[in-house]
Formats: sequence, structure tokens, C-alpha cells
Amino acid sequence: MHLPLNITLAQLNLTVGAIQANKEKILAVIAEHEGSDLIIFPELAITGYPPEDLLYRPDLYQVVSSALDEISAATENVAVAVGHPQTDGETFWNALTVFSNKRQVATYHKRKLPNYGVFDENRYFTPGDEAVVVELQGVRIGLLICEDLWSPEAARQTREAGAQILVSVNASPFEEYKYSQRLQVLSARCKETQLPLVYVNAVGGQDELIFDGNSVVLDASGDVAVHLPHCEEAVVTAHFDGVQPVKQKLPTVPDNSASIYQALVLALRDYVQKNGFPSVLLGLSGGIDSALTLALAVDALGGDKVRAVMMPYRYTADISVADAEAQAKTLGCAFDIVPIEPMVNSFMETLTPLFGNTERDTTEENLQARCRGVILMGLSNKHGSLLLTTGNKSELAVGYCTLYGDMCGGFAPIKDLPKCLVYQLSIYRNTLNPKDSPAIPERVITRAPSAELAPDQKDQDSLPPYEVLDEIIDGYAERDLSIADLVALGYSETLVKDIIRKIERNEYKRRQGAVGPKVTRRNFNKDRRYPITNHYVHTLMNSFAKNEG
Repeated sequence: MHLPLNITLAQLNLTVGAIQANKEKILAVIAEHEGSDLIIFPELAITGYPPEDLLYRPDLYQVVSSALDEISAATENVAVAVGHPQTDGETFWNALTVFSNKRQVATYHKRKLPNYGVFDENRYFTPGDEAVVVELQGVRIGLLICEDLWSPEAARQTREAGAQILVSVNASPFEEYKYSQRLQVLSARCKETQLPLVYVNAVGGQDELIFDGNSVVLDASGDVAVHLPHCEEAVVTAHFDGVQPVKQKLPTVPDNSASIYQALVLALRDYVQKNGFPSVLLGLSGGIDSALTLALAVDALGGDKVRAVMMPYRYTADISVADAEAQAKTLGCAFDIVPIEPMVNSFMETLTPLFGNTERDTTEENLQARCRGVILMGLSNKHGSLLLTTGNKSELAVGYCTLYGDMCGGFAPIKDLPKCLVYQLSIYRNTLNPKDSPAIPERVITRAPSAELAPDQKDQDSLPPYEVLDEIIDGYAERDLSIADLVALGYSETLVKDIIRKIERNEYKRRQGAVGPKVTRRNFNKDRRYPITNHYVHTLMNSFAKNEG
């Protein structure tokens, strides 16, 4: 006979390395939910995820051990499952320990270590080699950690070891469409094992990673019985009748635009607050990229902690200044206009004799961007504000940006958004405001994009339409399509080769760019690690030419 079972899912926003603060947060949840039978915390909850090379520090484990002792002492009336790193001095494990009655009941070592995309767990950990099942209230609970669920083997072995409920602690990062993909995997494990699953995910921003929460309890048929919110901390107790979860009212799952926007707000807020910045600033150009970045910043931090700076030059349209000022007023943030003409002229007086008789080119255009970068970095240094850079993925892919100019900054909120997604999120954000007071002026969305570094300049003077550019970038950089594959999709060989050359030529720029949150399936950082000095593009071109010949 099984007694009723109450399992509490603690979807917490924890900070990497803040072991004492993380421990206090865990202890507070334990104190508030002593009526539960089991409280579950995320993967590596003690250290936060991913701790990276902090795991190599011997003193880390002394602090972790002390924190675990305090957590164990708090389990007189409740069982607790908490993730943490573990070592014997030579081997490291990604561990999950269950405490009850002030003692350690069992420790499980993660068996499947992810080593792809943003994950490097084989760099640190040794995989575990056995299933672990603990008994609670007459119910046998099988322990799993994150990647264990993404293939059938570990869950199957845990069932064979006698589990009646599967429990998985996780630090599963967000990306576009990740929730539906993740739910499909979890449902498959339940159907294969005919066991319910309690899945507790982390939430919060950690450098380029976003943990979206969305913790769930699934019944043995793979249907959702309990669902915690997207991109918010939450502590929810699931009730079990025997070994089956009692279904609760489920929240509305945000659509793709809403889920991405909320994730970016979370990433920006956590990066600013966890790194101790009092405020942020950005250059507001009157274009859509900086407009979306400003909206994100105000939504994340409040208008009183955001400063927007418009830096017009002779090529800046009057409507750009007007739209920037209108947006700043609507969003309630500080706004400055700092003309850069005197600064550009001063630089040109110094440089012109050194340029000699060379023709005017992008050097002079880039100088405008670099003057703006100097102004913004000066304000950042003086006031301690974090400078947000406003470049998108499409521009970073092909190098349509200026080193030490518009790339200046410490955090890049939209660096993994293709330009078309920038438009999509801007339109979404405006649905949250009254129609007569849009967060992003309608003209910013509808007018042709321009860097405004030359007379009557448009982005499409140098680039194909963004609908085309984004598809080629997605095909080549995210899906590893060949030149032939892309040409077969209907794009011209000349255009495809030109875009690929630009992508490869600008790795050095991307490597120097600010960190920013991952949104797409493959970002230009941990997901895609290409050498800067790299002639493989020539091999691609030659191979295609031979095949065509």
C-alpha cells in the first residue's frame, strides 16, 4: 500500500559560485515546505550551472561539503534531493544526493554526460555506472540527472532497478522551440518505462545561457500533470495518489515570440544584477536593433536604470532622432543627444595627412561608429553602467559591424537574434502596449534599415534582403548545408559563396564581441567553435567548382 506522496519542485534561480547564497536559498525552501515528503532542487544547485573550471579548485569542494552538511541537518522532517559536484580527489562526478532524517540516504552519479553544443561535461566529470533507487513513503524513486533522459537507456535501467517514479534534476538551457522538443523527449521516456516523471529544471541567466524553468510532472502516459512557469522562479508541490500524480491546473505556455522575449529579459536582468552593475546604457540610433534592445533593458530593469544616448551625425535622418526621443519618453528612461560632428572632424584632421591620397571608403564610416563607441565607453566608465551593444546575429555573421565602434559593450542582448527575428520580437513587444503608445515606434519597424554612415545608405546596398540572408546563414552556420545544398534551394551560387566568405572572414570580429544570450539552435560562440586562421573556405569553394565541372 502506498501512502499519499507530496513532492515539491523547487525551480530556483541560483548563481554560479555563490555557494553560501545558494545554500541559504535552499534552506529557506526547506523551512517553508517541511510538510512535503520530498523537495527536489536543480542540477548542481549548490554551485550553480555550469561551474566550468571552478570544478578544478580543491577548495570548492570544502565549501560544498560544508553546505551539504547544513542542508542535511535541516532534513529532520523532510527528504531533500540536491545536485552538487563531488570528488574523491582524483575523479569528479555530477552528483545528486538525497538527505533524510539528518543523514545521507543515497548519492547518484550522472551516467550520460553531454559533450556537444554548449556542454563540456566530459572535460570535468566521469560518468556514473549504476542506477540508484531510494524508497520514500513506500514508493521507490529512481534518480536521474538531465542528459540521462535524452536517450532511453538510463531511464530503462532505473525502471529495471525497481523505480516506480522517476525524478530528474536538470539545468537544461533554453533555445528557440526547446520546450516542445524537451517535452517530447520526456513524454517518450514515460511511455517507454510506463512510469511518471518529476522533472525539476533550473531558471535564470548565466552569461550566454538561459535556463527557462518549465519544470513538469508527467504521468505514466507522458501527459503533463503539473507545469511550473516559463522563466520565473517557482516552488510548487505535486500531489501523488500512490505513484500517479494528481493533475493541477496548467498555466498557458507562451508562444515562440513571447517565450524568446521573456527569456531575453531574464538573461539581461540576471547578467546585470548578478554582476553588480547599478544601471545600463546604450546607443539609441532610431533603428530597430537598438530600439528592441532598449525595450528589453527597460522591461528587465525599469526605466530608472536605463540611459539611452542618441549620437547624430550629418547622415542621421531627422526622423531617427525623433523616433529615438519618442521611444525613450514612452519607456521612461534617461535620454541624451550628443552630436558627434566635432569629434569626427577632429579625428579626421589628425588622420587625413596619414591617409595620403587614398579614396574615401568604409574607414571614414567606421570612424563615426568608433567616435560613438568612445562616448559610450566614457559614460560607462564614469558612471559604472554596463554598456549594452545592440548588434544582431545577421550582422555579426557577415561582419556588418565595427570593431571598437558599435561592437563596444559588455553584454549583447540580441546577438543571437537573426534580423527577421528582431522584427518579429519588436512586433510582439508592441502588442503589450496600448496601440497609441507603442514601446517601439511603428516607423522604426516599417522603414528600411540603415546604418546611416553615408548619404542615403541602406543595409541592402551591402547585403541581400534579410529574409534571404537569414536563410543562408541558418543553412550554412546552423545546419551545416553545403554550397550545393544552398544553391539547390534556389539561391545564386555567387550570393551563397559571398555570404560564406563573409561568415568565415569575420570569425575574428565575433571572437572579440561581447557575450550575449543563446536563442538559436547554434550560436556563434560555444555552439560553433571555428578557428580564426582558417582556409577551409577555399576548400569548400574548390570542391564545389570541381563537382560542378
